[in-house]
Amino acid sequence: MNLFRRKFPNYEAGQVLKMLYKQGVDFKKPQDVDFFIAVPDKKSGESIVKALEADGVSYKLEQDEETEEWTCLCYVNLLLNEDIVNIQKRLDSLSSPYNVYVDGWGVMIE
Repeated sequence: MNLFRRKFPNYEAGQVLKMLYKQGVDFKKPQDVDFFIAVPDKKSGESIVKALEADGVSYKLEQDEETEEWTCLCYVNLLLNEDIVNIQKRLDSLSSPYNVYVDGWGVMIE
């Protein structure tokens, strides 16, 4: 498929997908996508991980040694498409009761 013929949604996630496509990421192969959940403190982090466990989401809760900020990384393996938005919405709904929020997503590229 011609690189410039592929259509991407006209919103932020679509623009990121377009950038990844231009960088040569294989959209026919599932990719490991990391979703970042901003966590204000350890107690909130422990609460969100319980909700993630109940929902079957793989995660890692960690604190940055320098800034002492907490982050919960959620790992999902999927094809790069609009499902990213659906997963982000699901994580948003899981997060909202715990004073945490989804702060974006990323894909490691080689």
